[in-house]
Amino acid sequence: MFRLAHISDIHLSPLPALTLRELISKRITGYINWRSNRKGSMTGGTLDVLVADLKTQAPDHIAVTGDLVNLALDEELQTAQRWLKTLGDPADVSVVPGNHDAYVPGALKKTRRLWAPWMRGDREAASNSAVEFPYLRVRGDVALIGVSSARATAPFMATGDIRERQARKLGEILDETGERGLFRVIMIHHPPVRGAAPSHKRLLGIGLFQRTVRKHGAELVLHGHTHLATRYEINGPDWTIPVVCVPSASQGFGGNHRPPAAFNLFSIAKTNAGWSCQMIERGIVDEQMTVQTIREHNLKVGAALTPV
Repeated sequence: MFRLAHISDIHLSPLPALTLRELISKRITGYINWRSNRKGSMTGGTLDVLVADLKTQAPDHIAVTGDLVNLALDEELQTAQRWLKTLGDPADVSVVPGNHDAYVPGALKKTRRLWAPWMRGDREAASNSAVEFPYLRVRGDVALIGVSSARATAPFMATGDIRERQARKLGEILDETGERGLFRVIMIHHPPVRGAAPSHKRLLGIGLFQRTVRKHGAELVLHGHTHLATRYEINGPDWTIPVVCVPSASQGFGGNHRPPAAFNLFSIAKTNAGWSCQMIERGIVDEQMTVQTIREHNLKVGAALTPV
């Protein structure tokens, strides 16, 4: 049994002080959005309570699917690096970046450098080389595959993308790990499902992503970005693949028309029939920040496609 925890959209707070130079960019719109919509509802106290409960569950690994920061300020990126150190050893925590981690041109390069220990694949970690996406980490019978959809966008846009080079490499990794009989988990920030996010926040390249996994296969896709607890399915070669999102790990109870902070815990095991995957949703359920199990699901991993 391998226990994998999933959290996303950390949005570490509070924001550091901004200089006028930093505000003369897309950051001005993000700063206004933070002040008006997120400052009071997304707090470090909520995050601390959630992570404390997550650690009591003793997962074997933690997947973090992006948006650790808000405006990708240098000070924010450094704070996120320190926070990751408290979350867990880089070997036990896998991170992919979100659009807020690449908020302005040049930010993603800094993100990759500062958070490299949590974003390097096994081969890159062994040689201490630069971060490359997609990356592969193997833990027990589980393959953790990190895909980056993060990119800097224009004001009022929060789209992500996946392009041919990354999709081609993803296919190669999926083939390799499939041949090894591993349970393949793809981590990406933006939802690779049509209609899951509004057009100005969607993933560009959804069709490319879905064609890749339909050809090469996977067992589970984890994403963030929408701050919602959702489950979708996309087609694999001969089976359906669950696509799961989790609420923001910093969202307070009753705020901003979004569900309060939660994390998902997946118990993955090999069976005579293939794989079993039980999913438990744990999150904040009241203003006293009580964390409880909200729902439990048995995911249909490797479920045959319904004939058309």
